[in-house]
Amino acid sequence: MTVSEILEGIKGLRVLVIGDVCLDRWCWYDPATSEPSRETGLPRLGVIRTEVTPGAGGTIANNLKTLGAGTVDVLGVVGCDGFGWELLGALGARGIGSDLLIRSEEACTFTYTKLINESTGQEDRPRVDFINTEPLSAGTETLVIERLAEASLQADVILVSDQAETNAGGVVTARVRQRINQLASSHPEKVIWVDSRRRAELFSRVVLKPNEDEAADACRRAFGTVDLERLRKSCHLRSLIVTRGDRGADVINPDGTHFVPGRRVTAVDICGAGDSFSAGGACALALTGSDIEAARFGNLVASITVTKKGTGTASAAEVLEAAASE
Repeated sequence: MTVSEILEGIKGLRVLVIGDVCLDRWCWYDPATSEPSRETGLPRLGVIRTEVTPGAGGTIANNLKTLGAGTVDVLGVVGCDGFGWELLGALGARGIGSDLLIRSEEACTFTYTKLINESTGQEDRPRVDFINTEPLSAGTETLVIERLAEASLQADVILVSDQAETNAGGVVTARVRQRINQLASSHPEKVIWVDSRRRAELFSRVVLKPNEDEAADACRRAFGTVDLERLRKSCHLRSLIVTRGDRGADVINPDGTHFVPGRRVTAVDICGAGDSFSAGGACALALTGSDIEAARFGNLVASITVTKKGTGTASAAEVLEAAASE
């Protein structure tokens, strides 16, 4: 299929994103207002404006909608807090379905707060993250599994965003992961695409997309040495797609290892590049049936988003223009 045909096909896809759906808060501060607090003597940062966007799984969803996907729904857990309210608004403004999100009094909304110097435009202060270090309650976990079982029946593509880096506190718990693996086993015709930062080796029969560092760490946890083919076989993966930044990606499947070169561009911000690769790649795989074509299209989409500040997206028009320039 051509890039144009893939983009046309994306319009008819129903996509479900499950996992850590976060809020990105971009806060611009004015250094001139950084006077000491009268109470503590500590310097303050005077934030003068804020922008919010969906993060983690929400970034994947945002990329899907910008590419033109027919319907995009997110399934995760958010807190009954102000950040949760902001996240729902950010999703709704982008046409992303949030009815499957579970509001919980026991959790805070997973939030990344990024502090940007108004004078320089640079993020030059430590990020402030609002995270969950306690596991989901049994009731909330069961509700996630029940909603996944129902929503998966309608979805053409399921993308899993397992981004939490704490040992507990993420949405993709052991029970949720077990259900995802069961779905992959019982519905091999369905694209189930997984991006997991710290638990990649625990998924099976899915399309697994780690970056090169995550893939190496997964191998070491699983069997003490880096062996990507062994990881694919031991997890019975449909495909293992390892991204390598602007160099491209390795596709490891039953036919061997295939290198798919990237599109060289001048990167402005690589934040969210893997999410945009996943959004494009998973859709291309559902339409073409080829993991190599999926990596090629994922590379193309990511090459556009990294030229933008923040967690950028790529429109269909931008993808067509980029493809034409190759």
